[in-house]
Amino acid sequence: MVVTVDVGNTRIKAAVFEGNTVLENFVFDKKEVEKKIENILKKFQNCSDLVVASVGDVEKHSFMAFQNKLKIHFLTHDFPFPFINKYATPKTLGIDRMVLAAGATLQYPKQNRLVIDAGTCITCDFIDEFDNYLGGAISPGMRLRYESLHNYTARLPLLTLEIPESYIGNSTAEAIHSGVVNGLVYEIDGFIDEYRANFTNFIIILTGGDADFLAKRLKNTIFANSNFLLESLNQTFQYKIDND
Repeated sequence: MVVTVDVGNTRIKAAVFEGNTVLENFVFDKKEVEKKIENILKKFQNCSDLVVASVGDVEKHSFMAFQNKLKIHFLTHDFPFPFINKYATPKTLGIDRMVLAAGATLQYPKQNRLVIDAGTCITCDFIDEFDNYLGGAISPGMRLRYESLHNYTARLPLLTLEIPESYIGNSTAEAIHSGVVNGLVYEIDGFIDEYRANFTNFIIILTGGDADFLAKRLKNTIFANSNFLLESLNQTFQYKIDND
């Protein structure tokens, strides 16, 4: 069994895999990491490897505390990945984006793939049908958009996600909801339309914390999987084992 851990900007997600089968998923705060990992290992005592991908600020020693129980693996840019990285600044490419690109490459061979991760940030990552990683886009996610409107203006309130009643907001609150939610939907649909205009044989994977919410509102047909990063993390680790 393998435990995969995704340390994000906001929270931590984890999963236990037997082969490619997910046995259980977990979500917890960063301050709980050692306690939660300990609980996972008590429940699944046959785990042999702990695989960590981190873009957050959790220290490595929080995971190394378990090195007497199983092998610890931190994904880095030196890991073998199943694509050719043509990013102009490859060392600055986030490990989370690389893992998503690896999962898309392994799960959907010989296709053009666009992975959209709707979390703290919205990231788009494109891997062509010849397994070249070409790049993508980064923009603020839903929560950051609400917070920035409040933090960088004098009077706009801090709101939380609500479905706008109309694209025409008839109050300040409704105008904010329309701008944040509809603006993000139009942005993603616009990116997808641009890729579709230039590439055929195409698949779109939508993941991240806001994936299910956005999937119902996008006009484009997509494959939504909120656990795609954890699945991709497990597949990337299996790919490394197979290619060592």
